Amino acid sequence: MKIVKNFKFKVKVIENEWIPLKDGTRLSARIWLPLSEERVGAILEYIPYRKNDGTRGRDEPMHGFYSGNGYAVVRVDLRGSGESDGILEDEYLKLEQDDALEVIDWIGAQKWSNGKIGMMGKSWGGFNSLQVAARRPRNLKAIVVVGFTDDRYNEDIHYKSGCLLNDNFWWGNIMLAYQSRFVDSKIDPQGRAKWLRRLEAMPLFPALWLAHPLKDEYWRHGSVGEDYESIQIPVFAFDGWADSYTNPIFSLMRGLKVPRRAIIGPWRIFTLTMALLGRRWTFWAKP
Repeated sequence: MKIVKNFKFKVKVIENEWIPLKDGTRLSARIWLPLSEERVGAILEYIPYRKNDGTRGRDEPMHGFYSGNGYAVVRVDLRGSGESDGILEDEYLKLEQDDALEVIDWIGAQKWSNGKIGMMGKSWGGFNSLQVAARRPRNLKAIVVVGFTDDRYNEDIHYKSGCLLNDNFWWGNIMLAYQSRFVDSKIDPQGRAKWLRRLEAMPLFPALWLAHPLKDEYWRHGSVGEDYESIQIPVFAFDGWADSYTNPIFSLMRGLKVPRRAIIGPWRIFTLTMALLGRRWTFWAKP
């Protein structure tokens, strides 16, 4: 393994930045900024896994690498997760996409941004990168997706061709555990009150998914395979043969008509993802 210590740019890290939304909700973001005299391109990662303590260990080297090479990186917790305001009511809601559109507009308006934004993500972040791309925000120029699906019913962890999967239960309970964690009052002085409201209002995730045993509109929503042509920007897709989302690599490549690239091989995404992702942003725009 090669450890890179010297980068083109020094990096400033903003531990918490509040991104205001039109309805008064604030989303919590951690931002890496290259110390550049010029405006730079930005990379958005938008997931519910708690930037402050959940994914911090892998965020630091990965996003530090991107920023050291000249990109601003904005790592945002979804509405209702981490220190962000609100309640996370389900996976991949239209509201989640709507919030992302506002986040992209916010990034594009920052004094350090050149208006060129990419999205990236693994699993949840891969799902919503595709979903947000399908909404065609003006400043979103390309996406990188890892461990994703284009068919939420047949190629996720809930159902397979009508059969209920055990994953539906363990994953739903993991989400309950994540959402039950305390909100850091050092970041938000109202953290305790926010946390208690969240505990009272959060749904039982496995029950939400059990209520839709057939491929209905609930599952078609967010499944970009329903309309591949809605995506009009370049896509890079990656997964491993030992992972759970191999089929969508092929269906996505067949369905898309935009510039696209895929890599799949004898590895697991958790061990190889970051090494490859760091090499792939040049195919959409230089900083």
